Amino acid sequence: MQDLTEGVARFQRDVFPAKAELFAHLATHHTPHTLFISCSDARVVPELITGTEPGDLFVIRTAGNLVPAYTPEADGVAASIEYAVAALGVKDIVVCGHSACGAMTALAQGHDLSGAPAVAAWLRHADASQARTTAAGDVPALVRQNVLAQLANLATHPSVAKALAERKVALHGWVYDIPTGRVEDLAAAGPALAV
Repeated sequence: MQDLTEGVARFQRDVFPAKAELFAHLATHHTPHTLFISCSDARVVPELITGTEPGDLFVIRTAGNLVPAYTPEADGVAASIEYAVAALGVKDIVVCGHSACGAMTALAQGHDLSGAPAVAAWLRHADASQARTTAAGDVPALVRQNVLAQLANLATHPSVAKALAERKVALHGWVYDIPTGRVEDLAAAGPALAV
């Protein structure tokens, strides 16, 4: 906990004063350009990976960067998506998976999740990803298929479907490689992006 309190002290002493004008603007304006959906994994830090400033990203983090398909019984993920798209008007939505994802590893390698029933239930949102992955145990392939499946799930949300139909939002699938820092754009035909 001391690391966190020292971090807050450094933020208040060094970072906040250097960005005081930005924070003053953000106190009355909330206009992020991108909804960034990533894994809860502590090694994946959207603002660091993208080099963005406070206020640029609206971030949702879930285990396995999972986005449940829309249902009328909205949860926090659905509500956050709707708010970002319908109220804030984000122009881009990124689903970002990553190497060595614990959630995808558990699925690919058939880990026993009986001691974590909530995790097991949550990971059922990746069933379509598993079905599309041909090689059993192939974590990198499952990570990629999972990003694509979550993009498909996003399109089931009414606010996203409407924005897509009106060409007001674009969907992007990325995979972040932790040991190299590279980001692969799953829509790109070429090599990984050097973000």
